[in-house]
Amino acid sequence: MKIFPSSSIKKLDAYTIEHEPIASIDLMERAAKALTKAITDRWKPETPITVFAGPGNNGGDALAVARMLAERSYKVEVYLFNTKGELSPDCQTNKELVEIMEEVTFHEISTKFVPPALTPQHLVIDGLFGSGLNKPLSGGFAAVVKYINSASAMVVAIDTPSGLMGEENTFNIKSNIIRADFTFSLQLPKLAFLFVENAEFVGEWDLLDIELNEQGIEETETNYEMLEIEDIRELMKPRSQFAHKGNFGHALLIAGSKGMAGASILAARACLRSGAGLLTVHAPLCNNDILQTAVPEAMVETDANEMYFAVPTDTDDYQAVGIGPGLGKNEETEAALLEQLEHCQTPVVLDADALNMLANHRHALTHLPKGSILTPHPKELERLTGKCQDSYERLTKACELARTAKVHIILKGAYSTIITPEGKCYFNPTGNPGMATGGSGDVLTGVVLALLAQGYSAEDAAKIGTYVHGLAGDFAQKKRGMISLIASDIITCLPIAWRTVSE
Repeated sequence: MKIFPSSSIKKLDAYTIEHEPIASIDLMERAAKALTKAITDRWKPETPITVFAGPGNNGGDALAVARMLAERSYKVEVYLFNTKGELSPDCQTNKELVEIMEEVTFHEISTKFVPPALTPQHLVIDGLFGSGLNKPLSGGFAAVVKYINSASAMVVAIDTPSGLMGEENTFNIKSNIIRADFTFSLQLPKLAFLFVENAEFVGEWDLLDIELNEQGIEETETNYEMLEIEDIRELMKPRSQFAHKGNFGHALLIAGSKGMAGASILAARACLRSGAGLLTVHAPLCNNDILQTAVPEAMVETDANEMYFAVPTDTDDYQAVGIGPGLGKNEETEAALLEQLEHCQTPVVLDADALNMLANHRHALTHLPKGSILTPHPKELERLTGKCQDSYERLTKACELARTAKVHIILKGAYSTIITPEGKCYFNPTGNPGMATGGSGDVLTGVVLALLAQGYSAEDAAKIGTYVHGLAGDFAQKKRGMISLIASDIITCLPIAWRTVSE
């Protein structure tokens, strides 16, 4: 599913109007019908509704929704803000339709605004401004937003909360943005919905299909997409009836240190549950017996050092290498990591302590093997790129790092993002807050390592691995609940996740 910048959304509307063909007022009517259904599905006619409409097409949508709700016996009060005496043509048309309805209490605000009483029983429909906004709200509109936010009523935003810009909000004024409980986005999501700092404004969001032209969506380029299960299924490679373990790669996992054997076990189990033909774990001698017992399917190659990774190993016989889980940050480990990467020609998955140590040697990032993948969480990324003010800046810096280092990045979190060296960003919809637990990232490393070892490209391994990891977490959440979920539960649910995307 594509995610378009605000500048492209108007073009898609125009494309639909031209190629369907359909009049713009009829496209607005189509959107209003979808919005009205979404509202009537959730709130009964006894719910008093107050509509705040702006002078543009977002306001036109709101006026059309007000009319349709009134026709369904809802008690509707409308405030249309027309401070400049200029409405968009479609907004003007819907104004004329609404103001003649006896069922609607209609107010057109040109100067003074007397706020209505908004109780906890009220539903507010926010149609002040849409996704085309390109500067913070100010003056009277900011005051209206603050009044709505101070009320105890439930708030539904049409397309996007008024005041929230579609992409970057770094320099926006947070107090001047509607805090919606629900946002009904028309056709496609907005990039801003996927950033943690905007959750307080967007609330729960849902997509409403208004039948924008599919060919127009297909032909319009964007760097942002949301992964869907169909995308993942298309990437999966079938297994031959005559396949053997040698067909599915030999993975090397360099992980663990004294007291951190668990991280290597989680990554190893996840790797084996994700289809790698063979797995060797390079670990300090102190973890040998633990690994041999906990993961009997894996081979163990012991480091010369008893407590931590200190001596690089030959990677020529492996199809992929994973480095980082539970590695520790000992000085000898840091030196061994740099030497390991300097001579490695095999694609590498780097996570956890490997990334933290590389933050002290950023020059090494530009010499990573072709097809390598970094899997940082936000703090690990900032150690590599510098401090970020918000998610948009973090995404921008991650894109720049992927470009300069020629690596793929999995930026972990809600809507984990797969970033390619070419600047394409794929957002992952699977996963849940229960996965915010120690070891979850180690499991992801193992999954992605297995896919690289099987011959998947870095981009495909990152997409599939992230999606399946989150899907397994969703199955685990259903089984265990969010609070009780631990990383081992994710591994336990990998088989059903793989079956789901494979069948």
